[in-house]
Amino acid sequence: MNITLWIVQGLLAAFFGAGGVAKLVQSQKRLHDQGLTWVEDFSPATVKTIAGLELAAAIGLVLPAVTHIAPVLVPLAAAGLGVIMIGAAVVHIRRGELPFVGVIAGLFVASAFVAWGRFGQYAF
Repeated sequence: MNITLWIVQGLLAAFFGAGGVAKLVQSQKRLHDQGLTWVEDFSPATVKTIAGLELAAAIGLVLPAVTHIAPVLVPLAAAGLGVIMIGAAVVHIRRGELPFVGVIAGLFVASAFVAWGRFGQYAF
C-alpha cells in the first residue's frame, strides 16, 4: 500500500505541478486558447492564486516525505487538493462543462486516497 500511495502522490504532484506552473507563467488568453475556458470567469490574480496553491500542494505531496521534515504536510497537501477539486467541480458544473467533472472527480478521489492513507495507517 505504501508503494501505491507513493505512486499516486507522484502522479498528483506531476499533474498539479505542471498545471500550476503553466497557469503561473501563461497569460489568461493563452490559457483560454488552450482549453481552460474557465479562466474567463476569474481575475488574473485569482488564476495566479489557484496556480500557486496547486504548485504548493504538488511540492507538499513529495518534499516533506522525502526530507522527513514535517511529513504531516503530505496528507494536508492532499486534503487541500481535494478542496480545490471540489471548487473546480462547482465551477465546471455551473458552466455546464460536465465532461470535466469526471476528470475532477478522479483527481478528488486520488487526493482523498492519499490523505486517507497518509493520515492513517501509512503515515510517515
